[in-house]
Amino acid sequence: MRSFDLSPLFRSTVGFDRMMRLLDESMRNSVQQAPSYPPYNIEKLEEDQYRITMAVAGFAEGDLDVTVQNNTLVISGRSEQNEEENAQEGRFLYRGIARRAFERRFELAETVKVSGARMENGLLHVDLVREVPEAAKPRKIEITGSATSTSKVIEGKKAA
Repeated sequence: MRSFDLSPLFRSTVGFDRMMRLLDESMRNSVQQAPSYPPYNIEKLEEDQYRITMAVAGFAEGDLDVTVQNNTLVISGRSEQNEEENAQEGRFLYRGIARRAFERRFELAETVKVSGARMENGLLHVDLVREVPEAAKPRKIEITGSATSTSKVIEGKKAA
């Protein structure tokens, strides 16, 4: 296994703390196996609209929790089985639909906001919108000449 010490980079950068923390965390998580349950898709719907679709078959809306904290989207699921379901569990010969607890984390850019979440046919859809503030949008700067310079216009004669 390889490990990289990124602490010298922390001393020489200012204002890149979040980027360095993400890089350090990704290096640490690459050694561990990434979780694969539940499966999900990330779609780009339009220029500034995205959707995370997660397969959560067997979970009710009340079993799922979607929160955003410090630019991190956390989707977690905890199945609350009652005594009747536990009694019926002995009937299963094979149980392929997993109902185990999970937690998925997605790092969001500072300009990405969660606009809503909905359940549909065993899929959880979380809609995201990128809202770029006016100050960060590119703007056109007009170039003007100095007051002392005069522009010369050359007019051509019409050909006969």
